[in-house]
Amino acid sequence: MISALKKRFQEQTLSAVDLYIKTLNAIDNKSGLNAFIYINKNGIKEAEKCQQNILNGNLVFVECTSRILEGIPIAVKDNFCTRNMPTTCASKTLQNFVPTYDAAVVDCLKSAGAVIVGKTNMDEFAMGSGTVDSAFGPTKNVWCSKPNKWHIAGGSSGGSCVAVASGMCEIALGSDTGGSIRNPASYCGIVGYKPSYGLISRHGLIPLVNSMDCPGIIAKTVDDIFKILSVIVRAKAYDSTCIDVCLDTDEFYNTTLIENYRIAIPEEYNCDSLSEEVKDTWNYVASVIDNSKAIVQKVSMPHTSASVATYSVLNACEVASNMARYTGLLYGYRSSCEHETFQSLIATNRFDSLGEVVRSRILSGNYFLLKRNYEKYYEQSLKVRRLIANDFNKVWQNGYNFLVTPTTLTTAPLLKDFKSLDNRTQCATQDYCTQPANMSGCPAITIPVKLSSDQMPISIQIMAPNFSDVRLLQFANWLEAKLQFSQKQ
Repeated sequence: MISALKKRFQEQTLSAVDLYIKTLNAIDNKSGLNAFIYINKNGIKEAEKCQQNILNGNLVFVECTSRILEGIPIAVKDNFCTRNMPTTCASKTLQNFVPTYDAAVVDCLKSAGAVIVGKTNMDEFAMGSGTVDSAFGPTKNVWCSKPNKWHIAGGSSGGSCVAVASGMCEIALGSDTGGSIRNPASYCGIVGYKPSYGLISRHGLIPLVNSMDCPGIIAKTVDDIFKILSVIVRAKAYDSTCIDVCLDTDEFYNTTLIENYRIAIPEEYNCDSLSEEVKDTWNYVASVIDNSKAIVQKVSMPHTSASVATYSVLNACEVASNMARYTGLLYGYRSSCEHETFQSLIATNRFDSLGEVVRSRILSGNYFLLKRNYEKYYEQSLKVRRLIANDFNKVWQNGYNFLVTPTTLTTAPLLKDFKSLDNRTQCATQDYCTQPANMSGCPAITIPVKLSSDQMPISIQIMAPNFSDVRLLQFANWLEAKLQFSQKQ
């Protein structure tokens, strides 16, 4: 898609200004999906500058140049800081917060010529798997969406995924802590990629769980994912967890020798809640790979079922720590009522501006971190996390190149069915297959395979050893070509 747009720029059959106006019109026409929190209408000035660069004959069409995204509109999840644009995390507490700097990945995109078209909706502070817990209202899935009967988008990067799936824009940034990119990408029938932890800078990404948060990419094709990765992988600034890994990006375009690969199918991902259609799709993908002469074998990852409970504890603990900064004293929402003490003012600020989901996780995290509970919950969860990571390491050490699993257990549920369970239960259910990758830090990608009997997308997840991101995308690109899924327009 990016290549096609750049070709049209080069042939002068489309200008960067026309593309930006077309993008704004698409967002306006599909505003009922509620994918955006903020729309950058002033971006037209940036598009004009991009168009001038193109007309001046700057080398914007060569892949090795620094401005390979000249004039391409990109949406950004609203938990990435964006200079002179609101960054709310879909929360009342930050509804008026306008950062003075760009997140590292946003800065990289701008330096490459991209134009930020707006900020997308999400679950409040990324705590959810539906994009229904937002202070700005829920985001609707573009697939099979009816006025009073619609499917959830998934979350927490649901706004970004709907923006791409509905054709509002070609590319969007999201964040992934336990499946927050892969879950909605699966529900929306597009490609969602979580890089290896430590590959991309988290600077400017408002944290949820520091030890698992990953900036990631959402697009319609694996090739577009790779093009954006080649830009944002330069983002290493101000993040001590970033590792200086030199990716061989040329490897992506090499011929894939599928017969040299060993593919692992983990038995534990075939859980009781896995729908028959998703299971059949998983088996179908395994057969496609097997018929291409790769080695496909079942493996055991015995601690998979423990990831949900482990994630729930670690998530709440880090949330409690990270959310302590939102007091309303220095910035953010502040109550207008009179208070006798700072403590009562802070309590009122937080109660009025934070949703029930966020408040409950803060309380849970503080409970787990109490001195009498610390060893019982937090330390034990860290030990189990190590066991889960060891499951992955054993698979890689046994010579397997990739793990292939379902992404979600079902297709996107209807809103009424999703809301019948509480937020934590939904996250524990729908993120069963995605959470373990965040525990191990390995890269993961979801690609759409086919439609279910009720015409909803079903996707598959691929995981690879840590920092084997280019090889993962290369294999996903090969499989995408084999599957030939037709995206929603």
